[in-house]
Amino acid sequence: MTQQAVAMTSDLDPDELVAIVEGRHGDPFGVLGPHKTADGETKVRTFFPGSLGVELLDSLSGTVLAVSARVHPAGVFEASVESGAKYRLKILWPGGAQETDDPYRFAPLLGELDLHLISQGTHYQLASALGANPIWVEDVEGVRFAVWAPNARRVSVVGDFNTWDGRRHPMRLRREAGVWEIFIPDLTVGERYKFEILDGQGSVLAQKADPVARAAEAAPSTASVVASPEPVRWRDARWMEKRASTNVLDRAISIYEVHAGSWLREMTDGGRSLDWFELSQRLIPYVKEMGFTHVELLPIMEYPFGGSWGYQPLGLFAPTGRYGTPEDFGYFVDRCHDSDIGVILDWVPAHFPSDVWGLARFDGTALYEHEDPREGYHRDWNTLIYNLGRAEVKGFLIASALEWLDRYHVDGLRVDAVASMLYRDYSRPEGEWIPNRYGGRENLEAIEFFKHLNSVVHERHPNVLMIAEESTAFPKVTASPEDGGLGFDMKWNMGWMHDTLNYMSDDPVYRKYHHSSMTFGMIYAYTERFVLPFSHDEVVHGKGSLLTKMPGDDWQKLANLRALYGFMWGHPGKKLLFMGCDIGQRSEWNHDTSVEWDLLDEPRHGGLQRLVRDLNRVYSYFPPLQYGDLNSDGFEWAVADDTEHSVLAMIRYDEKQKAVCLIVSNFTPVPRHRYRIGVPLDGLWRRILSTDDTVYGGSGMATSDAQSQTNAANGRSFSIEADLPPLSTVMFIRE
Repeated sequence: MTQQAVAMTSDLDPDELVAIVEGRHGDPFGVLGPHKTADGETKVRTFFPGSLGVELLDSLSGTVLAVSARVHPAGVFEASVESGAKYRLKILWPGGAQETDDPYRFAPLLGELDLHLISQGTHYQLASALGANPIWVEDVEGVRFAVWAPNARRVSVVGDFNTWDGRRHPMRLRREAGVWEIFIPDLTVGERYKFEILDGQGSVLAQKADPVARAAEAAPSTASVVASPEPVRWRDARWMEKRASTNVLDRAISIYEVHAGSWLREMTDGGRSLDWFELSQRLIPYVKEMGFTHVELLPIMEYPFGGSWGYQPLGLFAPTGRYGTPEDFGYFVDRCHDSDIGVILDWVPAHFPSDVWGLARFDGTALYEHEDPREGYHRDWNTLIYNLGRAEVKGFLIASALEWLDRYHVDGLRVDAVASMLYRDYSRPEGEWIPNRYGGRENLEAIEFFKHLNSVVHERHPNVLMIAEESTAFPKVTASPEDGGLGFDMKWNMGWMHDTLNYMSDDPVYRKYHHSSMTFGMIYAYTERFVLPFSHDEVVHGKGSLLTKMPGDDWQKLANLRALYGFMWGHPGKKLLFMGCDIGQRSEWNHDTSVEWDLLDEPRHGGLQRLVRDLNRVYSYFPPLQYGDLNSDGFEWAVADDTEHSVLAMIRYDEKQKAVCLIVSNFTPVPRHRYRIGVPLDGLWRRILSTDDTVYGGSGMATSDAQSQTNAANGRSFSIEADLPPLSTVMFIRE
């Protein structure tokens, strides 16, 4: 085909031409790209600010079809070719030529079903529709970008590929869903990008990161990154098959809570955090050796401020770039599964930071958040609250949860700040909150959200754990939605944690006056399925470490902590322990430093670490220590009322009530010799663990197996006599 000359005039409306040049046109596909003319030709318009010229090339042979004429000095060009001609663009820049396909020659790509599901809030694979997806279209490789911004006047993709110029790649609006989309050829994985948005008044907003980006730059940079469509080559089929056929709630669950950036820092390299590969090599073997069944990571969804520890995220679909790529994170999960360790992620649907490049007033309106600050602003955290009454927002959050379960094979989500979502007056004075439609304080939209979230998750992943951090007495958190509950699998027992730590922080001489603090938890222990948490929240903000909460001299502090851990592992409920607590860290947690691993040079701290390991092994080995976690017929008090001596004794049964464990705690520094305890079965009660053993740093007071006697005690026909070491917990088994 011969080259054609084109006059420097255009039949394009001058106002539309100016709108394209100024980046104000809301329908760029109506102006740019190929358009048929009345005489049967095709007119191709392009806009490349700063370019010297544009040629149209035959897409097969590469020969010149037409040389575009400049129709506006800012860089709008126009050429005519025969109808149906397949072309590519050759853009002449001052620094050289660039060949590419024309983004404006491609038809809409998102299907009607995608758009319908997005608008209904039920597109549970949202990141496959919105965001940046590398795809092939008509044998052309590129990236399809799509973003929800229904109130915007114009949306553009910007990045290194177009010098971050919002005039270069304005997008097509799919009005039925308020979604903007464009396919940009020749882009691939690794490209940095954002969205430039004109609000309804025509003002240019700060360039926005992609809400559903699957990758992001490492902080403090804020651009989104085109991610690979395949995160990892999974080798965890054995784990996934086992998970699908096993009800994990019936087994021991012992969770090691970790902040990935400060578990261990590389001091020979400027004190940097470990990356996912290094954590795979060092954290996973440690968790395995310590006998924990799960590792729980503080939020690793992309977040701007390191001091938030991830609890103020802005990238709910993207693993933070701080520790490597999304593929690297997938590798870490895969290695955990290879070591039979489950992975739980903290996930935050309660709120998000107000950074201008994030979700705040995303298209110039309160899109993700509430407009009224009485509903949409968190005073405590200076953050914005998701508007759960909006279907698209609810769908966005549920799709985020599923992204981690589907794409990264994660085994559970611990949902943060549930209480703040359930109550409209949470941390708000009278007059600064809006009642629900019935005049009450409950957030009905949040209640419905949790029911929907957990129903969808459990339908798709029946044995994945959904855990609520809920600090109030809101009813039926772990009941099924069919029974009027929220549908969580477990809930953190914050009341037990506070009562227990308050008791243990008392001088032993005063503990008898607060004895009920240690027994009260059993009154409500089976109203929900509980996790007993000693989490990061208890060792920050001036609270000190768990060790420094304990009274007495250094020996007594460690003895108290050992007795507490023995009591905790013997008490009904799954277990959670924050990093550093396993070695008796002396300083409270600082996210900018490392766990005080050098303390292990001191035998008593190494002994505490060994105790935690042995408690996990005892917990996993003996069924009586598991069954009563969630079943009330698996627990009885043996001694609950000895306030004078501050002694507590628990009986734990297996499912058939044939194997029985006895857990006895002496919370004073006074040894109790030949202490009599009523037991339910005759026979030999074998001692399986004492927190006072010298191997753990204790005094080594002799505690032996005990043969039952017919002397009645504590309302039982049989009893044993046991020597109780000072500040200790001793465990016995009757098999």
